[in-house]
Amino acid sequence: QVQVTESGGGLVQAGDSHGLSCAASGRTESSYGMGWFRQAPGKEREFVAATRWIVGHTYYADSVKSRFTISIAKNTVYLQMNGLKPEDTAIYYCAAAMGSHFYTGASYEYDYWGQGTQVTVSS
Repeated sequence: QVQVTESGGGLVQAGDSHGLSCAASGRTESSYGMGWFRQAPGKEREFVAATRWIVGHTYYADSVKSRFTISIAKNTVYLQMNGLKPEDTAIYYCAAAMGSHFYTGASYEYDYWGQGTQVTVSS
């Protein structure tokens, strides 16, 4: 099993930058990749970004490409968010994928999920 715990949520203003962290523990060596998802009020959970444990392979949703950056260091996955918009307001979840198709962004490809951290962007 893999345990993941997100941190770093908060209230920010539109245009600000903010970072989230996800600490992974357990059998991380058995996982293929890590991803960030988000769920806004009244909406379905959506893919944000993903990365393999091997540095250099990253994937982004079109809505965040060029604004968000996912990175990984040791057993921690980061999500740097720049140019935040009110529509980025959501609960952000970190997840670990044991299979190789994590890059598709489909939530069913991810096996272990954190509890989520709230990010609120005020206009």
